Amino acid sequence: MTRKPRIVESDQVAARAAAFEYVRKAHQSETAEDYVEMIADLIAERGEARVVDLAENFGISHATVNKIIGRLNREGFVTNRPYRSLFLTEEGERLAKECKERHDIVFRFLCALGIDEQTAHLDAEGVEHHVSAKTLTAFKRFLKNNGA
Repeated sequence: MTRKPRIVESDQVAARAAAFEYVRKAHQSETAEDYVEMIADLIAERGEARVVDLAENFGISHATVNKIIGRLNREGFVTNRPYRSLFLTEEGERLAKECKERHDIVFRFLCALGIDEQTAHLDAEGVEHHVSAKTLTAFKRFLKNNGA
């Protein structure tokens, strides 16, 4: 007995394609978000952010950091001059603030579920880039309703 191949409905295919597109877009912005967030943290902690500091914190080479900083310059998130500290533009500061808030909400949500802080920080670092506004709102509502 031969089986007929299962036919996937076109809206199922479209939904699957949309899901993968959503993830691809999240991956594209993930590096920029990590960098502006780290630059903001370094400026808050040390008064400045340098390429060497980013390379050390991300565990990557100076050359890789310089390449990404060049991209962030072109995208309008960062300004810098040779041999000087890095600065966030107004747009970069806005993005850093949004990322920090998302990270904090995801972290607090995971802790409220009983996840230990170290694991929650690690997991929040990945989830924060992929969580939708709708899901983030649900996390906030959960935290508010549970006093967390």
